[in-house]
Amino acid sequence: MESPCILVCAIDDRTGYCFGCGRTRDEIGSWTLYTDTERHSIMLALPARLETVERKPRRETRRTRLARERSGT
Repeated sequence: MESPCILVCAIDDRTGYCFGCGRTRDEIGSWTLYTDTERHSIMLALPARLETVERKPRRETRRTRLARERSGT
């Protein structure tokens, strides 16, 4: 199943969109319940949504943290 998730899971309070993928909380929670067509439709809207979020200073992502913890550094 295709997903736009990049493991930067934080919601912009102003827009309600995830800073990483652009989905709403409801869309993230229901992602596996959507049809392929519904997911595709949402994914088409994500680039425009991401342009509207206020970027926070870069922080360590979950993926980076897990990799760091696995390597022991």
